[in-house]
Amino acid sequence: MDRNKALHILKEHLPEKRYIHTLGVLDTALELAKLYHCDEKKTELAAIFHDYAKYRPEDELKAIILEQNFPKDLLSFHSELWHAPAGAYLVEKELGIKDEDIFRAIYYHTTGRPNMSLIEKIIFIADYIEPGRKFPGVDEVRALARINLDGAILQASRNTISYLIQKNASIYPDTIHTYNYYLMKKEESSIHD
Repeated sequence: MDRNKALHILKEHLPEKRYIHTLGVLDTALELAKLYHCDEKKTELAAIFHDYAKYRPEDELKAIILEQNFPKDLLSFHSELWHAPAGAYLVEKELGIKDEDIFRAIYYHTTGRPNMSLIEKIIFIADYIEPGRKFPGVDEVRALARINLDGAILQASRNTISYLIQKNASIYPDTIHTYNYYLMKKEESSIHD
């Protein structure tokens, strides 16, 4: 699917503010894909459609999670997480984009996961650091993303966990596992340096 067609389809599913966010994620993801030598076409489609299901009704997202046997524990956490796995499924089902790399990049863009592929890392970080994002710590992650993608993921995960703790909000296990994985990876690399 070409970029213009993809953006046209997406625009019908998002309010203007979220569409502008997506354009920021797209530009950021493509910049990182060039920097880290990731497949630009796959990165482009994953970035465009990462929030494809964000404004679907909660009952539709819940039904997809149950029908597709996605982890049921998702339903115990904030519904803000549901659009990622449901969106990965809908991009495949409704748009016919059947690509495991794109599927996983969309599926894990909110929580991350241990041992992400390069495209998963890029979409996860691009969503976090796109130019429209303004919150404490984002500039540090932006700078890290251009020199050490794993370091950026570690810092973004740390920031997210701290933010959720301050709000007395529950933290989805994948977010904690992402933090632990990239922290241990950093510690192991410093031992070998």
